[in-house]
Formats: sequence, structure tokens, C-alpha cells
Amino acid sequence: MDSSIDIWKLAAGLSVFLYGMFLLEDAIRVLSGRAFRRMIRLYTDGRLRSIVSGTLVTAILQSSSAVSLMVLAFVGSGVMTMQNGIGVMMGANIGTTFTAWIVAAFGFKIKIDMLAFPVIASAGLIFMLVNSSAKFFQAGRLLLGFGFLFLGLDFMKTSVEAYTQNVDLEVLAGYGAWIYLLLGLIMSGLMHASAAAIAIILTGLHSGMLDFETSLAMVIGANIGTTVTVLFGAIGGTSAKKRVAASHLIFNIVTAIIAFIALHPLAEFVGIFFKIPDNAVMGLALFHTIFNLIGVFIFFPFIGLLARFLLRFFPDRKEILTVYLNNAPAEVPEAGADSLRKEIMHLFEECQLYTLRSFGIDDKLVFDHLLPFEKNLGKRSTLPDFYDRIKLLHGEIVEFYAKLLQVTLEKDEAKDLERIIYASRNVMNSVKNIKGIQHDIGEFDSSDNEHLNQQYRLFRRRLIGLYHRLNNFLDMENKQEQYRPLLRSALQIEEQDRQFISTIMNLAAARNINELEISSLLMANRLFSQSCRLQVFALKDLLLQEKEINEFDRAMDMKEMLEEEQGE
Repeated sequence: MDSSIDIWKLAAGLSVFLYGMFLLEDAIRVLSGRAFRRMIRLYTDGRLRSIVSGTLVTAILQSSSAVSLMVLAFVGSGVMTMQNGIGVMMGANIGTTFTAWIVAAFGFKIKIDMLAFPVIASAGLIFMLVNSSAKFFQAGRLLLGFGFLFLGLDFMKTSVEAYTQNVDLEVLAGYGAWIYLLLGLIMSGLMHASAAAIAIILTGLHSGMLDFETSLAMVIGANIGTTVTVLFGAIGGTSAKKRVAASHLIFNIVTAIIAFIALHPLAEFVGIFFKIPDNAVMGLALFHTIFNLIGVFIFFPFIGLLARFLLRFFPDRKEILTVYLNNAPAEVPEAGADSLRKEIMHLFEECQLYTLRSFGIDDKLVFDHLLPFEKNLGKRSTLPDFYDRIKLLHGEIVEFYAKLLQVTLEKDEAKDLERIIYASRNVMNSVKNIKGIQHDIGEFDSSDNEHLNQQYRLFRRRLIGLYHRLNNFLDMENKQEQYRPLLRSALQIEEQDRQFISTIMNLAAARNINELEISSLLMANRLFSQSCRLQVFALKDLLLQEKEINEFDRAMDMKEMLEEEQGE
């Protein structure tokens, strides 16, 4: 008889087990994920309630990592306090021990394939009879997850049975129990699932490959390894996320140290309830629960202290996004208005840069200098991060505007302020339109239809042309004539808009594009053209004098009136 481990069967069993865990987690999230998230948000008010909520939700989801990542999101967004987040994390450690109880209670007491195969077959029947959009379809995924969970466990168990006849991991005993702790940590960390690592440990214990105390040390290590997923989730995140991840790491390490030091006494205590080795797997599940409960009892009085310590270690660092408002005197309206106008111009340039990057255009084609965001925050921010910073900058602009309104203003000063803050709103609406068409623009670029590729390239040329014209407008020395090139830019936007629509109608008539592509192109063009108009209108209100603004507006009104007469 071959006494080697069936590596491929072990690997397949682990893969099937992990996929079963994924299906379970995902199906439950779809079926009632909103309810679970609402439970975490609403039922974590207080340390004890947060621990109980974390325990219950993790027991149902069978994934402490999923709950921990949700906690990261809630704390990072300010929905949950730091202290309550720590409580949920502690509860999640208790909740994850339910996996060990399930596997220990059922995984080795019955013939697993007799349970797994009917469950998988039932899931397949649901898939054949139910539409994928129906809620009941997710129940099928839930059943399939359970089936795969136990089938993977069976594969892992049978793959090592023959090997355990001739191999004894006691050869590592000379290094001490810590080597098994390290082995459990590595297993759990690599798999990003302490439940899977504990299932393997239970398998090794049941098959005789591991003795009882060795498996206890490995479970302690697996408990530390589960923090890897949360630590990865906090990388590059806010300070709040880093505090939560650090609290999880500290709790698990301190709990592991206490459990490891008290390994022998705890093993003897477990032996009171379950006879070892006859019922070792149940004893292991009990040990897993006990040492996590001990950790909760020890940390419970110090949650507030831990939160304050982490707040000092990972302080909130507010990004300074404004350039001209930092030291601007809101008490002096004239100076404040001048600083506000310059800051909105800064906002305008950042929005131009965002738009260029949305279309994959090299910013050197428009800018010959680094903008403040790049100087202060670096070039590696993603488009979503860039957009968030633009929104925060606009918020600071509006906040400063509100401060100016608290000062007694002359009528002309109030009118001027109202006009320039309206320009900032136009800038934000412009960039919001560009954000709204990013998906369509990407599809035009990657499409197999050459006509869509051509329209994508046309959008890029229209944008670069507009920005070059606006740069020429900004460089003009004769401010009284400045409105003319700005007006020409506005009229050109309208002409390009008409030409684009005409081109799309011709392509549609020739059946070169289908109905969905027609709709996407027209919608993208509408938002793109409106974005361009809003940028022109923002510069008009921001930089022109009242006389030039009136002439600009009269010219636009005259144009619209002539178009209406031609239409009649």
C-alpha cells in the first residue's frame, strides 16, 4: 500500500473546502447581507453588545475575515466607533470557533460523502429549475457551499490516512511546541482562512498524524494567522482602518501568548469535559473557544485604553488640499474673495487633470507644470482617490465661502462672491459628468467596432482642443477682449455637439452601430458636451468683469434666439 500523501487530493480537498466557504459566505451575504450590515451598524452600541454582535454574525457567516473587513469599512467611514469596532473584532474571534465545532461534531462522526453528495445534487436541481436572478437561486448556492465544504473535508481526510501509518510529526517535537504554533500561523496566513487551517488540523488530529497538545499549539498559531487578511485590508487605508487592524493583531497575539503559556493547564481542563484521545477533535474545538473567551475577558476592561493608545499611534492626518485658503483672512472680504477666486481656479485645474486622466491623455499636452495635488500628494493616486480629493477641496471652498458670508458685506461684494461660488459648482458638475461616462469611454476604447474607437479618439481630440483654447484665453493680456475667445470656445462646443449627433445618425442609418451603442454614444456625448460648457461658464463667472459677462450672456442668448427662428 502506498504510504505517501496524495498531494493532489489534499490540494483539491483544500480548494473545494475553500470554495465551499466562499459560496457559503457569498450566498448568505446576497440573501441577507444588508440585514447583517445593518445589524453590525445598529447593534454594536456598547462594548458588550458589540462583542455579542460580532460573535453571532461571524457564527452565521462562518468567516471572521469577512466580518473584520466589514468592520474596517464601517470604522473607516465613521459609521462605527473605534471602541465598538474592537469589540466586534473580539466577538468575531469567538464566532469563528463555531466552524471548529461544526467540523468536530459532524465532519468525523458520519460518512461525509453520504451527506455531501445529496446536498450538492439538490443544489444542482435548484440551478436547473430557478432563474439566476431569483432569491431561491442563492439558496442553491448556499447548499452547494455546504456540500463542497464537507466534500473538501473528506478529500483532505482521506488524502493523509495512509501517510499517517508511517509518518509522525513528533520528529518536530524536539524544537518545542512553538514550531507547531508557527506552522499553524503560516497555514492560516497563506490561506487567508483560519477555518480552513483548523479543518486541516482537525483532520490531522483525527487521523493520528498530530497528537492533542501539538494540535492545540497549531490552533493558537492559526488564530494569529487570521489577522493577515485584515492587515492586508488596512494597507494604504485611513488611520481609522489601521487602528482597527492593529487592535485585531494585538488582541490575537496577546491571547495567543496567554494560551501558549497556559497550554498544559488548558489541555488538562479540556480533558475534564472530553476524554482524550477518544474525543480529541471535540476537545480541540472546546480549547479553541476557551482561549478566545479568556482573551475577551482579559481585554474587555481595557478596550477604551487600547483605543486611545492606537489613536495616538495612528493619529488622523488631514490632508491639506487648499493652496490659497490656508491663511486667508475671512474677516477681510476683499482679500478673502481674492483667495477664494484663486482656490477655485486651482480646483478648475485639478478637474482638468482628472478629466485628462479619465481619457488616458498625457497631462503634459496641456500642463507644463505640476499641479498642487501632485506636488503635495504624489502622482500615484487612483482616479477614485483623485475624485474624492476634488470633492474635499470643493467642500473646503464652500466652507470658506460660508465664513465670508458671516461678515457684513457690501451689495457688490455679496454679488461677486455669489458669482464665483457658482463657478465652483459648475466646475464640480463638470467633473461629475466626466466621472459618469468613464465606463462608456472605456468600452468605446476597447470595443471591436472601429466606429466606436473613432468616436473615442474624437472625444480626446475635442477635449485637448478645448483645453488649448482655454489656455490661450488665460494667457491673454487684454482682459477687456478676453470674453471673445471664451465665447468662440462655447460656440465651437455647440458646433461639435451637432456634428457628433449627425455622425451618429449616419452610422445608425448605415447599421454600423447597434441600438445599445447608439444610446451609449449619445448619452456620453451629452454629458461630455455639458461638461465642456460648464468649464467655459465657470471661467466666465470666475475671471471676467461684469461688463464682459453681460456681453457674453447676450451673445449666447442671441445665438439661441437665432437657432429657434431657424428651427421654425
